[in-house]
Amino acid sequence: MTSELPFVDEHALVIDAPPEPVWEALLASVAPAFEGRVSESVARLLGCEHPRTGGPRPLEPGSTFPGFVVATARRPLRLGLEGRHRFSRYRLEFALDDLGDSRTRVRAGTWAVFSGPHGRAYRAAVIGTGGHLVVVRRMLGTVARHARRAV
Repeated sequence: MTSELPFVDEHALVIDAPPEPVWEALLASVAPAFEGRVSESVARLLGCEHPRTGGPRPLEPGSTFPGFVVATARRPLRLGLEGRHRFSRYRLEFALDDLGDSRTRVRAGTWAVFSGPHGRAYRAAVIGTGGHLVVVRRMLGTVARHARRAV
């Protein structure tokens, strides 16, 4: 899906931990960032294809949480999440780069298409206001905290 969607942005963080604990921290952190009653309500309101949590844990292809399905999970390198709703189709992909010396860079890339006037308004509300940036940076920070505790 990534190749058919326009690139939106990428954010990265270097974590002082090797890839395996960072991968575990990623799996433990990503879904909870989107789970809960509020997230499920928002997902239903938006008409998300995947409005609730389901499937295997830890995350693997086919696992879902509000707004997303796990499309790819290549331990410990790549976690790809996809979703769609009334206003957008999107992909959030986490890539782990082993930097050596027990350091890992985690990159969170976003690709999305926003269709029609409602999609453009949704993009302005989510991307234009900086809300997306705040959520992604918060997720990366949570992954870093969990990974550092594990080493």
